Amino acid sequence: MTSFAPDSIVLNRKLPLWYQVSQSLRASILGRPRDAPLRLPTEEQLAVHYGVSVLTMRQALKELEDEGLISRHRRRGTFIEPDARRGAPVRLLGSVDAIVAQQSGMVTELLGHGAVPVPAEFAEHFAGVGEVVAYHRVRSDEGTGEPTNHARNFVRTEVAAGIAPGDLERWPMTKVLRDVVGVEIGRITDTVQARLADPETARLLRVPLLSPILHYTGVTYGVDGRVLDVAVIHYRGDRFSFSVTVEAT
Repeated sequence: MTSFAPDSIVLNRKLPLWYQVSQSLRASILGRPRDAPLRLPTEEQLAVHYGVSVLTMRQALKELEDEGLISRHRRRGTFIEPDARRGAPVRLLGSVDAIVAQQSGMVTELLGHGAVPVPAEFAEHFAGVGEVVAYHRVRSDEGTGEPTNHARNFVRTEVAAGIAPGDLERWPMTKVLRDVVGVEIGRITDTVQARLADPETARLLRVPLLSPILHYTGVTYGVDGRVLDVAVIHYRGDRFSFSVTVEAT
């Protein structure tokens, strides 16, 4: 039986290896073609693929099993759950690859884009800048078509010049900035708040007005310290949870 082939990543030794591996494998699973094999390679094969120990690989697989993305069967192997729920925790730990993984595996519709004045609440991030380019998208579960979140990105104009609208229907903004535009990302600062769905969010996510949602703001900085992008994402409260990992060492 042919096994599913995950993507490769460059691991950051300053972050937990199991976490980076689990997020990379998660992105590969959620972004897989519909006709991809459901069987994963063995723990040993995956460990070699990612360049980690079998123990680290086992911990990464347990994370995905707990999330319901895979099932593990003694003697038979490890399999992708074909109907696995695509919702997942919003995590505030990781490399850029982990952020990309968090945003992957959904169908994205670009609702609109164009130049707008810098929103007052983000003026401090775009000092001396009059306009930014705004992108508005809705992401939906690939299997059910159910909307899971809607996002607005406010991107520095000179950076947005390198973005084609179709790019954002295929890839997360973080990947587009890094791999398409070619900017060097220094860091991403995340904030998550609990809020109630306003009329627009309720309509786009097909939830009752004042339903609980997770309001995420992500600020992406270049290596020179400039803000490249501010993302505002509203996640359905019944599809996502908030998770933070704190390392003791």
